[in-house]
Amino acid sequence: MALFNYQAKDVTGKLKKGKIKAKSQHEAYKVLRQQKLRVIGVEEIPETIWNKDFELKSPMKQRDFVIYLRQFATLIRAGITVVNATAILAKQTDSKILKEILIEIENDLRNGNNLSDAYTKYPKVFKPMFTHMIQAGETSGTIDLTLERLANYYDRQYRLKQKVISALVYPIILMILAVMVVIFLLLFIIPLFVDLFENLDSELPAITQFVMNLSDSIQSHWWIHLLMIGIIVIGIIMVKRNKRGQYLMDQILLKLPIFGTLFKKTAIVRMTSTLSSLFASSVPVLQAVEIAEKVAGNKVIEDVLHQGRDCLEQGESLTTPMKDHWAIPPLVMQMLMIGEQTGSLDTMLAEVAGFYEAEVEATTDRLKSLIEPVMIVVLATIIGTIVLAIMVPMFEVFNNI
Repeated sequence: MALFNYQAKDVTGKLKKGKIKAKSQHEAYKVLRQQKLRVIGVEEIPETIWNKDFELKSPMKQRDFVIYLRQFATLIRAGITVVNATAILAKQTDSKILKEILIEIENDLRNGNNLSDAYTKYPKVFKPMFTHMIQAGETSGTIDLTLERLANYYDRQYRLKQKVISALVYPIILMILAVMVVIFLLLFIIPLFVDLFENLDSELPAITQFVMNLSDSIQSHWWIHLLMIGIIVIGIIMVKRNKRGQYLMDQILLKLPIFGTLFKKTAIVRMTSTLSSLFASSVPVLQAVEIAEKVAGNKVIEDVLHQGRDCLEQGESLTTPMKDHWAIPPLVMQMLMIGEQTGSLDTMLAEVAGFYEAEVEATTDRLKSLIEPVMIVVLATIIGTIVLAIMVPMFEVFNNI
């Protein structure tokens, strides 16, 4: 699909300018004529970052995005038009990416396009959920409430992501340090004792022999180890690109002994908060569930929502596939059932999202306090094993003196 600039006049003779995506210039003419426009000219735009679905090297920071939404909602509530509010925010935002986008959106708005249509030109930044909620807000005349609701949603998602990252960063850093220390000991320390140990008359302890063999293997056949790591990495990538493989990996993540609970609660928060925001914005139920599938972030949850959408299409309840499903806590299913029966799904889902957000925070705090001593023990065990492999034969040398 190429991007074209066009100039045309509507039925009243008003000049309209804008951009349109089409496979060819001829198709662009055809689409514009179907919109009852008298085409003056259509010109293809050279390929830039703006007609590549906004594939930028430096994506917009979520914090800047949330600030933009809150400021936009405030300006709209103050009685400023959407066009003027967009122009004001384009001038004052610190994000270069957002500034460029808002300038383009302002031009589209002045050419008579809807705000939701202007947003759809940048799908990498404004996701389907966002544009559908904006469209619903425009239809109902509650664009300010919709913007505020979106700001709250993205702010919660950002904070949730930061909490999960903070729980994972510490063990990852410790594991990297442990691997680096072990490699250093095997490459530079163990070889210093090899000649001494080989001159011993007695047989070396099994632990010492194992560590020496490992050290020799890394030094002599380092390329084999790198190749094995490469094969594992490529294998993981290939599995993730396969739909079934990705499902199995997400299933394993949710069932991990320590972190599985955190990942499951995070997925539940993402699912319930997304559905709550969409329902509150009057997005049609089937469309809302379909959007929630795309932003679920976990194939297991995505599959449950997909089954739920199928049930809705057949006139059944959204909760039908959730009954007795291991990934969906009973509380979520019960609240959904009550919401369906009372017509307050958005409120019930918001309550569930709030509850599990608190649970995620408590879980991350517990994990941080638990992981530190566990990782210290693991690190001490690994390094202690190597040190012990050196010291045991040394004691024998000292005893023979």
